[in-house]
Amino acid sequence: MTIELLPCFRSMESLVEILRHQAAATPNVVALTSADKSLTYHDLDVASDKAARQLIAAGVRPGQLTGLLVGRDLESIVALLAVLKCGAAYVPLDPEYPRNRILFIAEDSQVSFIIGERATAESFGLLDHRFIDRDVFANKPEPDSGAPLPTPAPQDAAYVIYTSGSTGQPKGCVIPHSSVLALLEGALPLFQLTSSDRWAVFHSLCFDFSVWELWGALSTGATAVLVPWETALSPGRLVEFLRTEEITVLNQVPSVFRYTAQAHARSRHPRLSLRYVVFGGEPVNLKVVEGFVNGFTGQSDHSAPRLINMYGITENTVHSTFKELDAATLAAGVLSPIGRPLPHVGAHILDEDHAPVSDGTVGELWLSGPGLSAGYLHRDDLNRERFRELVTKTNGPATRCYRTGDLVRRLPDGELDYVGRNDDQAKIRGFRIELREIEAALTAHPKVKDAAVVVMDTKAGATLLAWLESTEPSSKALFESVRTWLSEILPGYMVPYNYRIIERIPLTPSGKRDRNALSDMASHTL
Repeated sequence: MTIELLPCFRSMESLVEILRHQAAATPNVVALTSADKSLTYHDLDVASDKAARQLIAAGVRPGQLTGLLVGRDLESIVALLAVLKCGAAYVPLDPEYPRNRILFIAEDSQVSFIIGERATAESFGLLDHRFIDRDVFANKPEPDSGAPLPTPAPQDAAYVIYTSGSTGQPKGCVIPHSSVLALLEGALPLFQLTSSDRWAVFHSLCFDFSVWELWGALSTGATAVLVPWETALSPGRLVEFLRTEEITVLNQVPSVFRYTAQAHARSRHPRLSLRYVVFGGEPVNLKVVEGFVNGFTGQSDHSAPRLINMYGITENTVHSTFKELDAATLAAGVLSPIGRPLPHVGAHILDEDHAPVSDGTVGELWLSGPGLSAGYLHRDDLNRERFRELVTKTNGPATRCYRTGDLVRRLPDGELDYVGRNDDQAKIRGFRIELREIEAALTAHPKVKDAAVVVMDTKAGATLLAWLESTEPSSKALFESVRTWLSEILPGYMVPYNYRIIERIPLTPSGKRDRNALSDMASHTL
């Protein structure tokens, strides 16, 4: 099919305009599907208009933060769009998250209303937060009002997503409409997407990968396919879902994708319609990617999908770089290539004095551009620390940046190589080391599927412990092999002395390594 022309995002002021555009251009195309229910672009526009008017009648006003008890169903997406059409911003609350986390987010964000199913809200003690039963307003007739719906401005908040905080308390990141529009305008032209694509909405609406999944589909006139919760939890079911739903665009965190790739192999590499697999959220494992690609060998009627690594963070609206993991990249041996900044993103690699470093030197990545968050909600102290003004030219104006805390180096070809986190640093025998750099080296070992490194305090001082997911059982020979492997890659002070086999590295709800759980396990190990 001919590649569809994308809407001109520069002329748009809000995400609401994307849906309006597609509803006018392709009213009868299926926009959203879940289980046995679907909505066309016209129906989705009409349903969210009706819901928006019900919310306004209930008291929702422009600029308010509105809690949204989200599920993996059409009703949650309609409610999300309705909040935006009220000129308000949604704060997603996932019922799969711990009760205390949901209550904290609801209190910290000071949401004016919470929308959701009554039974779910009651189970979390949320009925006192000016609760709106989505089933009631969905079944009521549309209010008789000739007044037009509010029109969000570019700098109005679209959503607030809470991310983990180094202090143990989540922090709300405020994202305006303009930042999402900048992402779509910058990133989508790098793909060859069509209105025939079917995007899997795999992630919870509490994880910002879902913003890319949903609006990537809607802004290209494609179909967004919601992945059921039980399917998202089962790699085998997911592979079958990808096959039967003819998914063409899949987005996954690398540690989750590894189980998807394994399930695909166990199923004898069934034919899939995938055209793109997009990675984000953490360093990619090139061995896993290469194994997945090799599974398509011999399928003459369908080639392997294009695999794209997109480094990104919530504070810069989902994605910041683009790197296609082609055959040359897989053979090059770079541990975690993240490619080049997206067209709308400024990338600055700085030393501890905030001065640019030379190519090949590791520095902290600072990001700038229209994708930046408006900042953290009610956290002026943290905003001053993380969102900084940087003078990039002599006597030039200051540029607003976000200090990512991520360490990168610029390669000879101008692309970026991800090294690790500066807050994952440890000091061993006087040397500062990056735990993620050790983990990347460990996962390059042919018998290590995944790895996580933690620091242990012992009577002899701080020491490194490596947790390994391995193709072999625990043995002295395996650990010696791994240690020898690391000794050829890393300096001696970065080679762990202690190793343990673990069945599966624990993950957070968003699919990242659960370092708190690893630390707890480590405290009972030595």
